[in-house]
Amino acid sequence: MGGGGGPVESAVWGERVPVAGPRESGAAHSAVGELMRPPEDDAAFARWLAERAGRLLLEVRAELGHDDPEALKAAGDKRSHDFLRGELARWRPDDAVLSEEDEGARRAWAANAGPAPDRLRADRVWIVDPLDGTREYSEPGRADWAVHVALWVRDAATPHRIAAGAVALPAQGRVLGTDHPPAYPAAPDAGAIRLAASRSRPPAFLTALAEDLGAELVPMGSAGAKIAAVIAGEVDAYVHAGGQYEWDSAAPVAVATAAGLHASRIDGSALQYNAANPRLPDLLVCRQELASRLLEALRRHATLT
Repeated sequence: MGGGGGPVESAVWGERVPVAGPRESGAAHSAVGELMRPPEDDAAFARWLAERAGRLLLEVRAELGHDDPEALKAAGDKRSHDFLRGELARWRPDDAVLSEEDEGARRAWAANAGPAPDRLRADRVWIVDPLDGTREYSEPGRADWAVHVALWVRDAATPHRIAAGAVALPAQGRVLGTDHPPAYPAAPDAGAIRLAASRSRPPAFLTALAEDLGAELVPMGSAGAKIAAVIAGEVDAYVHAGGQYEWDSAAPVAVATAAGLHASRIDGSALQYNAANPRLPDLLVCRQELASRLLEALRRHATLT
């Protein structure tokens, strides 16, 4: 990257995004060996983090190969988590963090369980998934895995209070972020609704829902990859119920809503983040013009979990 104190351009896999120059000659050393200062803007900073964590994961994948999938999963999770935690501590030391890889991250807090976690008292909380789709990451040739970086702000104007977010899809060579919101996807050709579906844990009701709607199920990997497919117009909707937490959807939902898409729980209620219980098991992300039809069908086939 450029030397000097002024803004420089950083190629973000097909996009050119302005980033700040180095703070000083002893600036922070990123995961890919760059000496630079990250952007001050939170949304651009989210992209900066997600992109670099993604590059690190590609390096780990190349270094370890796929002979031992479990070792690759563990190494990717840890290296990405350590990088994100380290950079957030360096550049946003006053903010709280909720990472999937934190010890006890899935634990729900109750008022009688002692002091509340720092994040529940904080006004700003970074919600990160260092490696969304570990199974896909460990399989040769798969590109449907991601890195999620989102910022929850207590007084944010949006219902979900996610003020900034970025989703890196490293093996696809792209980053989606709220700093440069994607355009609303083009109208699809006439035909069946395309529903992104989990390839490993599809909801039990999904087949009946698809039959009711005359929809086509499109299996793919991580939650981030599925929501990215809705944003790109590759599918029309993503429906999930069961087995997810806040970090699975916070960043993708931030980008999807910034692009003008619908995002809610499957009963139509608002998605809430930085809750005492981080479990957020169901969601619907879809084209705005399909939301009413999909929510009506979900009322017939799905129940909240």
